[in-house]
Amino acid sequence: MKGSAERRGSDRFPIDLVVRYKVLSKRVGQKGRFGNTINISSNGILFTIDQPLVSRTLMELSISWPRQLDNKCQLQLIVRGRVARLEDGRAVIEIKQYEFRIQPTKQTHIADKTSADRQDPGRRPLASKPL
Repeated sequence: MKGSAERRGSDRFPIDLVVRYKVLSKRVGQKGRFGNTINISSNGILFTIDQPLVSRTLMELSISWPRQLDNKCQLQLIVRGRVARLEDGRAVIEIKQYEFRIQPTKQTHIADKTSADRQDPGRRPLASKPL
């Protein structure tokens, strides 16, 4: 809107990707739900939801990243944060931590992995955003 101040501190990029999300809680049996990203910024992700959520809920999102690592390995973006806003079947998660993981391929067999791979299967440390 003309004359109104933009409250977001970073650029948003429209991107439509499948997102799997779940509430992080100690309850057993939490199922993952699916939605689609609408836009992504360095501070947050706007995505569709199929069930109501509660504001400030701690969440984890998993997104198949559209680019490959070295044109060989599919990546998975894992994001953790809190629900910052809810609106008409959509939610915004404020990013607190994120990491890229190598997504397993159909050709990968557990027997073929080394012991180091079993201890660290494509994980990279979570990156925390500065407060």
